[in-house]
Amino acid sequence: MTDSGWAIGLMSGTSLDGIDAALLRTDGVHVVEAGPGLTQPYGAEFREQLRACFGKREAPAKVVSSLTEYHAQAVQAVLDRAGMTADMIEVIGFHGQTIHHDAGAGITVQIGDGALLASLTDIPVVAQMRLADVAAGGQGAPLAPAFHAAMAGPYRDRPCGFLNIGGVANITYLAPAAGDDVPEPIAFDTGPGNALIDDWAATHTGQAYDRNGFLAASGKADETVLKQLMDNPYFSKPYPKSADRDDFNRAVLTGLSPADGAATLTRFTIESIAAGIEQLPEQPPCWWATGGGRHNPQLMAGLRARLAPVQVEPVELIGWAGDMVEAWAFAYLAKRALKGLPLSFPGTTGVAEAISGGELHHAPGRAA
Repeated sequence: MTDSGWAIGLMSGTSLDGIDAALLRTDGVHVVEAGPGLTQPYGAEFREQLRACFGKREAPAKVVSSLTEYHAQAVQAVLDRAGMTADMIEVIGFHGQTIHHDAGAGITVQIGDGALLASLTDIPVVAQMRLADVAAGGQGAPLAPAFHAAMAGPYRDRPCGFLNIGGVANITYLAPAAGDDVPEPIAFDTGPGNALIDDWAATHTGQAYDRNGFLAASGKADETVLKQLMDNPYFSKPYPKSADRDDFNRAVLTGLSPADGAATLTRFTIESIAAGIEQLPEQPPCWWATGGGRHNPQLMAGLRARLAPVQVEPVELIGWAGDMVEAWAFAYLAKRALKGLPLSFPGTTGVAEAISGGELHHAPGRAA
């Protein structure tokens, strides 16, 4: 692994809580060291500016530049935390902010200026890692499974499952490896994660999210409304598949109290995750949970009850920092992109064959 180097991954999810930035040392195949990370929160005003872009195919130039500047600040913050400097970093993996995703129409829109970020940080940047997959007929999501597979090596003697509960929830299933026969991952979006719950909480309580699931715990799920929410062809559609935070009809929640609406949406996330898992060929003994949803006790308790006897546990129990997994993944993918290695696979996005991707932006102060 003589060509291993440090990369920084940046992830801004549809929950809009901020930017996850994390360091990873990798050669694009093996993970040598998972370094420190942090979350750089957005200001409340800018968060609403981003939210106003959802569902659109472009964003105002000022929003794009401000978003990129926030990411540059996150890069400097994680470098400071690690006691490192920009010249020690080989590449930044820059996801950007998804504002619209409709893979069926061949559309995925992640805003953010990769060239500006490279200029602001003086580090080469790989951006737009979903576009090549979508252009080749894939779903463009999820992309983290390649990283999950790299990190799961010690556990590949049994089925492994990773459940990411971000704004949208997705799962990665890794079948057991047999010697050199290492099956490619199966992965797909199961449906809503935190985004609908967060939006409901923001609208009805003024809080950015349902802290500790307290609002949902004080209410009761409306079974009729839940049935209407689950009556969506997405949940029976075969994988691979991907979803957007706005794919699900929230109008049916009209008239519910704040507490009952939160309880119903929490159950919706639980039931849609369960419906996706039921499509898999085999169940792992445990789903290792990442993403912000694992911090919600009400959601986690509901998942454990619904998926029993399969366990659902935070990924910290196997030594991973669950808030940094997506950021680490984009650091890993950036290094793979530099080497022309695949970022997505037929079993993860439905692309016809494994494909690389990303757009490289050189840092003006460095030799290309």
